[in-house]
Amino acid sequence: MVPPAGVAADLSHLEKKVKVTGYAKALDEKAIDVLGDCLKGCSLVLVPAGMPRKPGQSRDDLFKINAGIAKEVVEACAKHCPNAVVALIVNPVNSVVPAMAELYKKKGLDPTKIVGVTTLDVVRANKFVGEITGADPDDVDVPVIGGHAGATIMPVFSQDKHACKIPASQIPALDKHVQDAGTDVVNAKNGKGSATLSM
Repeated sequence: MVPPAGVAADLSHLEKKVKVTGYAKALDEKAIDVLGDCLKGCSLVLVPAGMPRKPGQSRDDLFKINAGIAKEVVEACAKHCPNAVVALIVNPVNSVVPAMAELYKKKGLDPTKIVGVTTLDVVRANKFVGEITGADPDDVDVPVIGGHAGATIMPVFSQDKHACKIPASQIPALDKHVQDAGTDVVNAKNGKGSATLSM
């Protein structure tokens, strides 16, 4: 893992008028106790966290570990920035987001502030349509509805002008290609990571 101070140093070079600070906690510390300065005043908190999948492991296999990681950060957000939108990039998104929304609800907070980020499925669908049609993926815009696990990933190819040109007989295989893309990356990395570079 890259130290937060290093990530902050890298991000501080963006040509924007912002101050970037890295925060970290020790393994024996609780986020709710040490991240107050980090979270105070935030309107958006991105949470890219959790263990990556290994070959043969489903997103559901990750729930116990990754939900615990997400819970720690979400509880800290509930205390220090309860009105912020908390965007979870934590697998399995399909299970972690509802669990964390329920946590917010039990604390009397707005559960709709907890959202899942699954844009990677849109990126993949656009790329694969570009490969088939020859269109520039920047010009492709396939909406993806549903979740972020296997058959719950539902690209709506009929809504994109380039994807509409793909014969209907090829759509089931294209659906499967998008749905299995995360597993393909995990397998290609021999269990040493999941999709991170294409996000």
